Amino acid sequence: MWRSKSGGKLDEPGVKKAMPRYVDIIKKRKYPKYMIAKSMSAKYNRRADTEELWETHQSLLEEFQDKQDEVTKRPKKRDKNLLGLKILLAHRFMQECGFCERYCRADRLHGDKGYCRAGRNFSVFSAFPHMGEEPELVPSGTIFTGGCSIRCLHCQNWDISQWKSHGRSLTPEMMSLQVRELAEKGCRNINMVGGDPTPFTWQWLETFNHVDERIATIWNSNSYYSSETAMLLAGFIDLYLLDFKYGNNKCAEQISDAPGYWEAATRNHLTADKYGELLIRVLVLPEHNECCTRPILQWIHDNLGPMTRVNLMFQYRPEWRAEERAELTRRLSLSEKLEAKEIAQEMGLQNLIE
Repeated sequence: MWRSKSGGKLDEPGVKKAMPRYVDIIKKRKYPKYMIAKSMSAKYNRRADTEELWETHQSLLEEFQDKQDEVTKRPKKRDKNLLGLKILLAHRFMQECGFCERYCRADRLHGDKGYCRAGRNFSVFSAFPHMGEEPELVPSGTIFTGGCSIRCLHCQNWDISQWKSHGRSLTPEMMSLQVRELAEKGCRNINMVGGDPTPFTWQWLETFNHVDERIATIWNSNSYYSSETAMLLAGFIDLYLLDFKYGNNKCAEQISDAPGYWEAATRNHLTADKYGELLIRVLVLPEHNECCTRPILQWIHDNLGPMTRVNLMFQYRPEWRAEERAELTRRLSLSEKLEAKEIAQEMGLQNLIE
């Protein structure tokens, strides 16, 4: 069983400033949002139209925001609750899929597959206590699922995101057993990743309907999910571990086939900051400091604040189809790494992960 040192990295000022509630969950001072959502009584008709259900959801979410930090005793699950309403809304979305920004409208409940090629059940490639994530996250109960809403030419997990093989098919009930196993191994959190977790939003919500472990939830995503998905995650996810990939739509579309990425990413970072806590990853790409790194870091400073927790990442390596763009065929130079650090300092960001 993994056992991290008491508090290890959680007491660092930058961590406590950026994610105090996450720290409190790990230290058993507060409860994860999913448990509180299950304790919030919700009155709704399962046959009501979707617009009415969304209105009820928004009202309950506002109540959740006011009450979540008042919970001092283990929350008791209600028969009809906020998490159940999220599950119902997400299940309807599965019939006309709109979890990602593409809104492909595939009927995944009846065998259709859209851009991400995800189906009705989870496709799980691996699940283990990850020791290679950011220090405040490890050991992290990381679960890799197949498929992705974008196609980065340089994807380091392309065998998972592009279905080079197929993982284990798991229902949400089966996945809940995996979550329990990771919790019993001493993981601090459940880290939903891929590929990207977005295609499996309904499955993840349903999974935690069968979970009762006191463990933090992490949404480890490329940020290219719809506004509806963002609201389904609100009141469910404790810590958003979001990639901020591009500083403009041209680079996003040419490299990752992600039209409208800037609008989706900025919107979702703001929503994540409102309803949870944030740790942002910025992977520096060769020759993209001015077009991407600079505007990304500027936006973070101006809209989320200088104490936002940012991991400026320099481990880029050419993978998959990177040879299709000349600048992506090499690793970063030392001067590019130093330039990215200088940009962060220039922008006044004060909570970079060293």
